[in-house]
Amino acid sequence: MSQANIIPSAEPFLIPGGKTGCLLLHGWTGTPKEMRMLGDSLAMDGYTVLAPRLFGHATSPQDMDRACWRDWVASVEDGMHLLKGYTEQQVVMGLSMGGILALLAAARFDFAGVVTFSAPCALPPDPRAKFLPLLSPFRLRISKGAPDWHNLDMLRYHVDYPYYHPRWVMELQKLIRVMRNELRNVRIPALLVQSRLDYGIPAESLDTLLAEIGSSDKSALWVQHSGHVVIEEPDREEVFTTVKSFLNKIEPPR
Repeated sequence: MSQANIIPSAEPFLIPGGKTGCLLLHGWTGTPKEMRMLGDSLAMDGYTVLAPRLFGHATSPQDMDRACWRDWVASVEDGMHLLKGYTEQQVVMGLSMGGILALLAAARFDFAGVVTFSAPCALPPDPRAKFLPLLSPFRLRISKGAPDWHNLDMLRYHVDYPYYHPRWVMELQKLIRVMRNELRNVRIPALLVQSRLDYGIPAESLDTLLAEIGSSDKSALWVQHSGHVVIEEPDREEVFTTVKSFLNKIEPPR
């Protein structure tokens, strides 16, 4: 069965630029569109930017029913190899589940640096979680709940799947476990970003992941006025500036 057409405005994008490439990974049920503002900002500073579409995303929820966590890792690896054809060194960045994938990619592949935005160390506590194995065969539509956006203008233009199925959650849980088991293998410079007002992930996520990363060169940015999608929220310019400072510290390709 072929995948459905990509949702308009949610297409992957490539912006050619300099010798350093930035691989931008969107979040769970999200689309490359949520990486666009960051990508445009990085491109203005001369970086090459690639935002791939993760398997099963940005088309139809039926496509996510066929996805497993290994498919999402494979999407990242495909993007990495494509970006290597345009650039001499690469930095991987990701939002939410994209941050999980970025850390896993940093542990497994040859990147010069890794940046995460709102990456969870676990899923938030939910009494329904124990029933997931029983519910996973059924395509139950589970509501995402109230959004935590502070930039309501961006919320109106945001594109994602409006609900999720139990099986999707189980694949996300598996991905988080794999990532946590490999964090000690992350030896490259790392920057982790999280908002104090992010209610979509456990509040301790940044501190937990930062402590478990194996790199000796790691730093954190806490912002105060944003929700989960921090790169589209009121603190985004502070985030973009910090990301660029992080990139400037990475040794340029020779």
